[in-house]
Order: sequence, then structure tokens, then C-alpha cells
Amino acid sequence: MADASGPAVFEHEIRVGWGDCDPARIAYTGRLPVFALEAIDAWWEHVLGGDGWYQLELDRGFGTPFVHLSLDFRAPVTPRHRLKCEVWPTRLGRTSISFRVLGRQDGVLCFEGNFTCVFTRAATVDTREPPPEIREIVEPLIRA
Repeated sequence: MADASGPAVFEHEIRVGWGDCDPARIAYTGRLPVFALEAIDAWWEHVLGGDGWYQLELDRGFGTPFVHLSLDFRAPVTPRHRLKCEVWPTRLGRTSISFRVLGRQDGVLCFEGNFTCVFTRAATVDTREPPPEIREIVEPLIRA
């Protein structure tokens, strides 16, 4: 999706299954952050041509562990429709990156969240700046 406020937003589709749901027939609360993190990992794969968190750690030598996440629940998530998660970076700092994730089903906003990761060296987990090639890829994609 693209609009006048910035670059296109990446969308990741998730099949919500029966096993994701509680006896009330809606997704367990704890599954919603998992869906959002899956969408962020898919965003990395999309912008890096196939490399997600696993490859960042093992092949590129850096990680991005989470230091903050917040979610606001707007409507129940069910297996009835595909969950479409929109993901975009909102900030790239000296040592961190922040994302916005919106989860929708059948056009209805189900949740919205903010997520911040810190860049670390994979071997030592010491904080580091994002690699220059990552900064070059991410900066043009930042939206408010």
C-alpha cells in the first residue's frame, strides 16, 4: 500500500488456525505478539531478499533483540479470515530500529503495535550501530 505519507507498506498474510484460539473461539492474547513478530521477520526477509532474523544472526553477525513492544487490541482475531499484518519501520536510531504493525481481518483493524529492537553483535550481544548496508536499505522506508 502506498499513499502520500510515505513509501509502500509491506503486508504479511497469516492463516490463523483453530489451535491459535481459546474456548471463546478468538485468538489467544499471547498469539497476537507472535503474529506481529512473524510479520516483522517477514519484513526483514522481504527487504533483504530472503534473510530474516535467523540469517541476520548466523550469516551477517548481528541481531535485533526486542527492547520494547506495545499492542492495542481493537477487535477479536479469529480463524474466519486471513490476518493481514502491515509492517513498516518508523525510526532508525543510532543503535535501534522501531516498527509499526497493524493487524487487520476482512478490513477491520484488530490490533496495532509498536516494536523497538536494538542492534547487537551476534557473538557478544553488545549493542552496536546498524551496519551501513542496513541503514541504506531502511532509511528510505521509514514512515511516521
